[in-house]
Amino acid sequence: MSEQNPFVTSRRSLLRAAGAGFGQLALAGLLGSIANKAAAQELNANNPLAPKRPPLPAKAKRIIFLFMEGAMSSVDTFEYKAQLEKSNGKSGPGGGTITASRFKFKQYGNSGSYFSELLPNIATHADELCWLRGLYTDTPAHPQAVVQLHTGSANAALTRPSWGSWLLYGLGTDNQNLPGYITINPPIAFGGAANYGSAFLPAYYQGTAITDQGFMPNIKAATEKDLERQQIDLIQDFNREAASVPGAPDAVDGVIKSYELGFRMQDTVPELLDISKEPQHVLDAYGVKPGLEGSFARQCLMARRLSEAGVRFVEIRQGGWDHHTNLHQGLIDQSRMIDQPTSALLTDLAQRGLLEDTLVLFGSEFGRLPIAQGADGRDHNITGYAMFMTGAGVKKGFSYGGTDDIGMTAVEGRMHINDLHATLLALMGIDHEQLTYRYEGRDFRLTNVAGVIQRQVFA
Repeated sequence: MSEQNPFVTSRRSLLRAAGAGFGQLALAGLLGSIANKAAAQELNANNPLAPKRPPLPAKAKRIIFLFMEGAMSSVDTFEYKAQLEKSNGKSGPGGGTITASRFKFKQYGNSGSYFSELLPNIATHADELCWLRGLYTDTPAHPQAVVQLHTGSANAALTRPSWGSWLLYGLGTDNQNLPGYITINPPIAFGGAANYGSAFLPAYYQGTAITDQGFMPNIKAATEKDLERQQIDLIQDFNREAASVPGAPDAVDGVIKSYELGFRMQDTVPELLDISKEPQHVLDAYGVKPGLEGSFARQCLMARRLSEAGVRFVEIRQGGWDHHTNLHQGLIDQSRMIDQPTSALLTDLAQRGLLEDTLVLFGSEFGRLPIAQGADGRDHNITGYAMFMTGAGVKKGFSYGGTDDIGMTAVEGRMHINDLHATLLALMGIDHEQLTYRYEGRDFRLTNVAGVIQRQVFA
């Protein structure tokens, strides 16, 4: 039998060899893909706050939420109802006396949006705003409603992660020298830290609270920086040893990462929160002044500076809207404190090009009834109220949904809090049904088992 020449082959042998070669190429490609994915997972494990590419096309990169805690009265500020005026003094649905607003309304811009005389500065942005006028929620109690707005659930038996924490979990943050989620002047009474906590998500996804004066506790080093670095390294050695023990809680890993972030923040945060460095004309535009009267102005300016620096989610808060009594004067006082700063923030963001990829949301945990409460008040309304959005990804000069003729119940474009969260996540490039976290044998998500994306508001 003659020896086979290795350089001469049949067509069948050639195809077999070629097929094996392509298989080897495919296997190499597959192994390379697996290796790359493993490397990426290892990188994310080492730095879970590293910026992540949104799973879906994103219209916005960051969010600023202007929270009007206590329930701002829509029917006295930006929900004009002609029938409410005509029905003034009559019996309302379910009892009580229908009570029209004492404030004058007029239309603004090409959109013809109504604003009362309380908000003349915000009204100049009428053609930039996207209204959600059919909102509703589940509970008329402030503590539960505020927590539900921030976490998607009013269930006190199991605190859920806040929406800012879900955003950090899904997207990470752009600036590694700053927290990715900052809440300024956060709620104290209505759920407290639960409104910006991470609950069962790892602790490094929780929000960082600062005051309306820009104060962050323990940010200044008590020792020389080199010595402080040595101290932190020693403590971190102990922390890592504790974290390596099987069954160590996530909180240990959170402590490790918080120490490192805190060390880096010392050089960036104090300067960033020092709004006195802003030009005088900017301070004047926002209406910055000392004390309570200037609180919201300071918050708005800090929110712009933080967003510009790459913070993923910033929330600011103006309390004092719970007008069961003193409605008329209370609205005048509260509106005076937020109208100019809100307008200035929107103008400033637009002039700096930040509105192109920043989504701004303005609103409360629920609204107030068109029915009188006592001589000068309104009770809570969970069945129909409004918020507005502006900036990245949403239509301008647009209204979605609406309440009935007197502003009591949402009848068009009804939008639950879960729907709001689903829509906000979608604008950030996240599918709310896919952003899940395994806890106690169940996959949890911000929208629980509900949530419908309202794409009608997308630009």
